[in-house]
Amino acid sequence: MNFHTAPKTFVEHVHLMVEDLNRSLSFYQDILGLSILNKSEKKIDLTLDGTTSLLTIEQPYNAQPKQPRTAGLYHFALLVPSRKELARVLRHLLNIGYPLQGAADHLVSEALYLADPDGNGIEIYRDRDSADWQWDNGQVVMTTEPLDAEGLLAESVDTNYEGLPKGTIMGHLHLHVADLEEAEAFYCSGLGFEVVQRLGNQALFISTGNYHHHLGLNIWSGKGAPAPASNAVGIHEFTVVYPTNEARREAVMRLEQAGYVSAQSETGYYVTDPSGTKMKLAVE
Repeated sequence: MNFHTAPKTFVEHVHLMVEDLNRSLSFYQDILGLSILNKSEKKIDLTLDGTTSLLTIEQPYNAQPKQPRTAGLYHFALLVPSRKELARVLRHLLNIGYPLQGAADHLVSEALYLADPDGNGIEIYRDRDSADWQWDNGQVVMTTEPLDAEGLLAESVDTNYEGLPKGTIMGHLHLHVADLEEAEAFYCSGLGFEVVQRLGNQALFISTGNYHHHLGLNIWSGKGAPAPASNAVGIHEFTVVYPTNEARREAVMRLEQAGYVSAQSETGYYVTDPSGTKMKLAVE
């Protein structure tokens, strides 16, 4: 099942602030294999398919390093089309000695964790068949188990890595938030996502169409964590894609009724969550 096309609502694009644009470009081009779609002096749109911007990196004026204990990016997650492709990524990272921060089997998926040169968190993962996911009282069963790295590597002996495959998409986004209840009200009652798993009072996983999660929300940076400075490394904004103009309009109306202010441009509506993270509301 495809969880990243209409009639689902999902995350499609992430815009990052980085401290050194050339250093970041080298990582995303040379290590992960993205290519330049558009480029200006301080901002670059990166693509895999040559048409769609998957990721934007920008060096703000007087860029500051990543600020700890703030709201914003925990990680963005790139979804590869198959286990074989994930195996190719793992083999490539091991071959070049790029440090992994972790690797896990989440039952619904298998994942690798790393960071870009600024410390922006990245997950690269593959989904298991959704028919094999387990649900318990409306919650998807996810856990964190050791990744079977040897079994994964056996899927591919190809050492000629040419970058992430063109079918790679933005699978999900995981954010630090200041208050979990406020975040749930904004993202669920407002934007229209549904809770598919709760980790006590620490984290929520939310989605549409029974995906394991399009967004993760946590308070692991501390309850009340402030938004980072606008010129600090981290997430600048991301894009939420709705299936129709009507669905987007209804979400905007719900947010405005709840007291959130939206701004409109030719490309979409813009709104900021209670923790200070900005997003564009677009239509597929």
